[in-house]
Amino acid sequence: MSEANTVTFYLHDQLRKQAEAGNHNFIKKMVEVLADAGLDVAFDGDDTAAHLRATMRPGHGMFLMQAPANTRGLTFRKTYLFPFWHIEKQGKRWEWPVAHDIFDPAAQNPVKAANFYRFWQNRLFDDAPGATTKDGFVYIPLQGRLTTQRSFQHCSPIDMIRAVLDHDPHRRIIVTLHPSEDYTPDEQAALDDLIAQHSRLYVRIGGMETYLKGCDYIVTQNSGVGFMGYFFGKPLILFGAVDFHHIALNVRDIGVAAAFAAVDDHAPNYAAYLHWFLQKRSINAGRPEATQKIRNVLRGHGWPV
Repeated sequence: MSEANTVTFYLHDQLRKQAEAGNHNFIKKMVEVLADAGLDVAFDGDDTAAHLRATMRPGHGMFLMQAPANTRGLTFRKTYLFPFWHIEKQGKRWEWPVAHDIFDPAAQNPVKAANFYRFWQNRLFDDAPGATTKDGFVYIPLQGRLTTQRSFQHCSPIDMIRAVLDHDPHRRIIVTLHPSEDYTPDEQAALDDLIAQHSRLYVRIGGMETYLKGCDYIVTQNSGVGFMGYFFGKPLILFGAVDFHHIALNVRDIGVAAAFAAVDDHAPNYAAYLHWFLQKRSINAGRPEATQKIRNVLRGHGWPV
């Protein structure tokens, strides 16, 4: 096995075992494309030491949900739901080419889009998207680092909540904590202070489908929950950069006041957008053409396949 002719996948332990056994559908398809091109495949971990080894290896690298260690690497990541994937040079979703593309709803096939939309609504949420309501509340799915404004954010998550309270003075606000995040005492205190000041602010954990079904609209930095809201036909206000911004109201583009002023009448073509974003602009690993799409994407990145 020539190191220069080897593509190494950098994966966490559980996924590495699954991939080595050929039991991960998308990785298996990528391996098939690489093998057909005469390339060898190897597997390594995804810790700091593995990334250091990647910088010294002459071959190519494939990194899961992490920025490539060098220019010979690519990152691959699930596009919010299985079996859709992206293979990109950039680790940050908002830097992906799709984030810079222009979505034209008029250019989409309405029949294909409607069929695709109904199929995935039912597959993901059964009949819930067909029975949505507007129960008079705003849904804010939080992520992490609540008191910090990061480079991709218009403001900190705490300040985002304050903005919702200021610009929507009548609706209830339901904020949900991310179950995988460990919030600091300072973050908890900041939330507690807001709750003490606003009787219509509630903090919960979980319940995504219930809140997507009943909310009037969604506000988030760039949580994938906002993307899932499209399946329920719910308007989205974004306070951060992300790849699925095209049909959202983005405060970085139009300002906070304008976003909230427009949200009640905001009704983009959700079906056309999801068909474009998922079926056309990502790789559907469940489709027979997935292998050729993988090959085309890798060639587009300059890989010898």
